[in-house]
Amino acid sequence: MDWGTLLATLSGGVIAISGTVLADRLRHRHESERNSEARRRAVYIEFITAAGVGHARLRQLAQAPEAEADLAAAARAAMSDAGIREVRERLFIDATTDIAGAGQAMFERLRALQRVVAEGAGQTSSAFHDVYHPYLEAVWAYRVAVREELEGKSFAPAAFGWEEWDGKDRCAICQGGAVVTGA
Repeated sequence: MDWGTLLATLSGGVIAISGTVLADRLRHRHESERNSEARRRAVYIEFITAAGVGHARLRQLAQAPEAEADLAAAARAAMSDAGIREVRERLFIDATTDIAGAGQAMFERLRALQRVVAEGAGQTSSAFHDVYHPYLEAVWAYRVAVREELEGKSFAPAAFGWEEWDGKDRCAICQGGAVVTGA
């Protein structure tokens, strides 16, 4: 028996099997990372979409607060119906720390908007604008953080011809001084 041939055959077999196992592990890791990124991307979009639905309903309530018999209940329903709390929990589980923090800041600003609408602040009131513009700024901070994480790209308000993310520079009410106190 030629030991050299046997040893060469066994060595070749071990190398081939090791290469196959390594390639399989690398493929599995790559697929897992891709699935994790897709899951994060989906929850990031779902979170901002739910916030947008809640925000739109709160703005609608603020246009005619007197039209609601129970404004506080309607404001709570706006958030509930949007499903933002449920999505926020998934965000905390799947998001990176930076995105979860930006999402929580945005959620807190939206809750502040909910509270002032529930108290009867109209869309042209200073109370509304005092919380509305910080909410807009938080929305954009979230978008920028997500974009930087997923795409490695960022942008600034100037990309849209704006001065700031909070929208005060383009708010007809704030710029025109038409904010009504207390209403």
